[in-house]
Amino acid sequence: MMQMTIDKKFYKTLFSLALPIALQNFISSSLNMVDTLMIGKLGEAPIAAVAQANKIFFLYTLILFGINSGGSSFTAQFWSKKDVKGIRKVLGICLLSGGIAAIVFSIGAILFPKQLMYIFAKDPEVITLGSQYLRIVAISYLATAVTYSYSILLRSTGEAFIPMIISIISLGTNTVLNWILIFGHLGIPSMGVQGAAIATVIARLLELSLFIWLIYKKQSPLAATIKEMLDVSLQFIQRFYKTTIFVILNEFIWALGTTMYSVAYGRMGKEAVVSISISSNVEQIAMVIFYGLSSACAVMIGNEIGSENDERAFKYAKKFAVIGPVLGIFMGILVILGAPLILSIFNVSQEVYLASTRIITIFACYLPFKIFNLFMVVGILRSGGDTTFGFLIDAGGVWFIGVPFAFIAGLIWKLPIYWVFALVCSEEIFKVIFGLYRLFSKKWIHNLVNQME
Repeated sequence: MMQMTIDKKFYKTLFSLALPIALQNFISSSLNMVDTLMIGKLGEAPIAAVAQANKIFFLYTLILFGINSGGSSFTAQFWSKKDVKGIRKVLGICLLSGGIAAIVFSIGAILFPKQLMYIFAKDPEVITLGSQYLRIVAISYLATAVTYSYSILLRSTGEAFIPMIISIISLGTNTVLNWILIFGHLGIPSMGVQGAAIATVIARLLELSLFIWLIYKKQSPLAATIKEMLDVSLQFIQRFYKTTIFVILNEFIWALGTTMYSVAYGRMGKEAVVSISISSNVEQIAMVIFYGLSSACAVMIGNEIGSENDERAFKYAKKFAVIGPVLGIFMGILVILGAPLILSIFNVSQEVYLASTRIITIFACYLPFKIFNLFMVVGILRSGGDTTFGFLIDAGGVWFIGVPFAFIAGLIWKLPIYWVFALVCSEEIFKVIFGLYRLFSKKWIHNLVNQME
């Protein structure tokens, strides 16, 4: 009877957190994906330009995710003790760290857009269009840093509804402005890729304004004064970064590795870049529910560890380790069935269409393994403060398997792009083996907040 009660609590909490988070993740990531989809009507060069320019944003947001994902581990455990003061200290550190990253990336993108684009593309038209997009969209990077902190830390307090609603408004704004500015409607001249960038900046600024207004209006645990956010001891900062630095390194090293994939693909030609870019949109759509579930996993397990219920935390972790891959099998089938409909949106050649179809099929086959690893690293290991091991398996998979295969198979063996993609994805098998070992060792369970001031 007790086991049944625990199961009911588990699934009720899971879906009350996961569904709003999944929808918010989908909508938030769609701000840039919508640019790619709507630009797709203009042809292959604009698609490749926006997709490759957004590789900079991708790298940047993964650093933000690393900072705030580490912060969410502390927030979830503080929230289990209703320690609002501790949560506001974590928020201050996350905002300051994210702000520094925003300034660095914004300066690079505004002052050196062509040099950055040259890393990801060799086609002159793609580089020119991508530079125009990048210089404008970089204005939104600081706003993005602030909204990431508010959104992720709010989820860790069990509040997933506010981020979801704000993201719906932001996506709607971006889509309407894209229609007006990209194609030229309502008396506004057609602005192409620059119009997409302007629309994204406006949507991000609106998103930031809504977060600040609602958080302070509702007096959320994140409604902190500047004094509360800066009232941190040196010991607090050291404990925070001792855990979080490996999350940041994990995201940065992993993102750098996946960026190297883009470099290899970019050297394979425009058709390869477009095929991967289109397939990436399908991947984002397919993965969104699992990002929500992994975030819910982190909150639920973090709350149990913070409450010193280690055995229940372990039971929850085992449930997630099974739920993820099983759902991944079903999602993989849906991805394969839905691929023709999604690909019909894009105005591309038959060669690109066929390559994209094969890449999507390969992605679907690897999906159960990919989801297990997502739950393991983001949901389980990080919630238990075991960020070092998560870093090692993620970085090891990318740099010892994925990156070598991308360059060897793509540039030396000159295999078709879909075979290169299949070899790159084989890193997921490596990570599953080590992830299972760590899960059952229970060495990942650590209470992060007992000694925090």
